[in-house]
Amino acid sequence: MVSYSDYYRPGLSLSRIVPAGLIGRGIRTSFVAGTLTLAAAATPAGAQGSEPWITTWAATPAPRWAEELPAPFDVPEVLGDQTVRQIARISVGGEQVRVVISNEFGTRPVTIGSASVALSKGGSAIDEGSVKPLTFGGKPSAVIPPGAPLVSDPVDLSVKALSNLAVSFYLPKRAGITSVHWDGVQTGYVSGPGDKTKDADFTATSTNKSRLLLSRILTTAKPESKAIVFFGDSITDGACSTPDKNNRWPDHIAERLQAEGHADVAAVNEAYSGNRVLSNGMGTNALSRFDMSVLSHPKVSTVVMMMGINDIGWPGKDAITPADPEPTAEDVIAGYKQIIDRAHAHGIRFVGVTLTPFVDTFKGLPTSGYYTPEKEKIRQEVNAWIRTNKLSDGLIDFDKVLEDPSKPNNINPAYDCGDHLHPNDAGYQAMAKAVDLGVLVPKQ
Repeated sequence: MVSYSDYYRPGLSLSRIVPAGLIGRGIRTSFVAGTLTLAAAATPAGAQGSEPWITTWAATPAPRWAEELPAPFDVPEVLGDQTVRQIARISVGGEQVRVVISNEFGTRPVTIGSASVALSKGGSAIDEGSVKPLTFGGKPSAVIPPGAPLVSDPVDLSVKALSNLAVSFYLPKRAGITSVHWDGVQTGYVSGPGDKTKDADFTATSTNKSRLLLSRILTTAKPESKAIVFFGDSITDGACSTPDKNNRWPDHIAERLQAEGHADVAAVNEAYSGNRVLSNGMGTNALSRFDMSVLSHPKVSTVVMMMGINDIGWPGKDAITPADPEPTAEDVIAGYKQIIDRAHAHGIRFVGVTLTPFVDTFKGLPTSGYYTPEKEKIRQEVNAWIRTNKLSDGLIDFDKVLEDPSKPNNINPAYDCGDHLHPNDAGYQAMAKAVDLGVLVPKQ
């Protein structure tokens, strides 16, 4: 499949989480700030909560788009009598696992005939001895109502930090694939007819780089566990990184947390390529999805936000959405202030991240209007506020990390994937290496 960043690269053409026993009884839920979830909305920073679960991996679900955007969605609209197997590298380990399958943007019920979780052996292969069938309210199958997620019962599966898990589910009936994390940067496998959730391997009839319906994996948490949620757009989602190699910058932060004495701190990536603070488009806007993507996770101590470049770049002549109104720096900053207030209301620290260079983004393409000198002035104003405001609890200055030292305000060619916006693998690694972990996990 063609990713968002690849599509525009020069040379190419143009949960609410509820107890499993309630799923399937017509219960429709929504993410409402302050309402308890399966995993408790959030534990105040520094608190030692008793909640036994923590999110060890996540992929933000979002609705499909159609001709309103130039990038092709490239995900099957319907699957039926097929098994989907997806691989996810978790951040922290535990002795039990739960899985969340999302129909949060669906308009019709989705039937899960069976599902399993296992240790991955690479590609579509799994360790047969580790396969654990999943149940939902004690039953092997379930119906997910429109607008809801489906949370599995716990299964005994000892998993190590940074290990790869394979989640498989069988769709016995025709099911609309409407809740999708589009830019997954990880190969997923779709079988021919039949339930293959317990098979050691199968021949895929199709593959894609999106997350289909799978939205979270949780594991048992120690009392001192904490979660850091990375809330962003394609640069946090890992666009342009090598597929299947876990080269997103939060992936490298997860590795550093494990290596540098923070084994019980989860790195939860809730970014979505194309996301904006103020407007929908690729995914729902940050203000809308903050409750779902941040507050619904257990034990969140810190949210790290890097978003706003698409608010600036998408509107305007020869850009991605030319009919959209062009925001001012004050508009973007007002969105940030709202997020900060909502995080602090739940005892969650807020770390702001500067917007990285984007001079000449998509140059020579029909969407070259993504960058203009006027838009650069807005980026500079937003970055000045991110660096100097007194509301945030920390700062990560990725603008300076990725900037070309010999050409200010341009991305360093050594870190440019080719579109002058997204980093390559070396760029993502440099970003993670530059982060002071004390900003993410301050000493008590």
